[in-house]
Amino acid sequence: MRVKNFGGLDVRLTGGADGDGGGGGTAVILLHGFGAPGDDLVPLSQALRVPKETRFAFPAAPLKLDGGFGGRAWWMLDIEKFAADVASGRRHDTRIAPPGLSEAREKILAMLEAMEAEWGLPPGGAFLGGFSQGAMLACDVAAQSARDFAGLIVMSGGITAESEWETGWPARAGLPVFQSHGSDDPLLAFDIAERLRDVLRGHGLRVEWRGFRGGHEIPVQVVEGVGEFVGAQLRAV
Repeated sequence: MRVKNFGGLDVRLTGGADGDGGGGGTAVILLHGFGAPGDDLVPLSQALRVPKETRFAFPAAPLKLDGGFGGRAWWMLDIEKFAADVASGRRHDTRIAPPGLSEAREKILAMLEAMEAEWGLPPGGAFLGGFSQGAMLACDVAAQSARDFAGLIVMSGGITAESEWETGWPARAGLPVFQSHGSDDPLLAFDIAERLRDVLRGHGLRVEWRGFRGGHEIPVQVVEGVGEFVGAQLRAV
């Protein structure tokens, strides 16, 4: 594994011809969740059963959190309010983009542009996805940019900026999507994930849904499902 800066983001690269992201294989780009360190999802590069030439990229979010544990964020949350909302069962407002989301999107787009120039990433030659906050950012990039992707991977994500996303999904008709969510997720409600699934399908995106009994996590069946999803899309090319 090596770390390289693309568009201002430090990105961990692995897989491919040399184990450090080399070669010309399709890339899987995964964005970690709120509060996780930049290397949080790196173990997935070893766990996913995908063609051996597949490359992986794991960008670290730009915002550092206090606490000294290496936690990072794509945009900031009011932790006390979020915890109070979870405890009381209140839902976050899915309609309005949170402060910092558009800036995070621009950083991902700058990263992708730099990857095309410096890493040999062909246009449309990447799966974009993530977990939790990273999954929502991946959805935002897909909904609000014209950049082509091989597929979208949404693990335990949800809806945010719904009014803005709604105008972008029709242009993504036909895009393959893998989406997973735990039925007992205490942080991002299962029914909101189901609503995201139904919205995507309603706009013609090809969603492979993987609901599971569990919480805010990436269980074995999801790891298996993502590997099968990526492999199936590559075989279909």
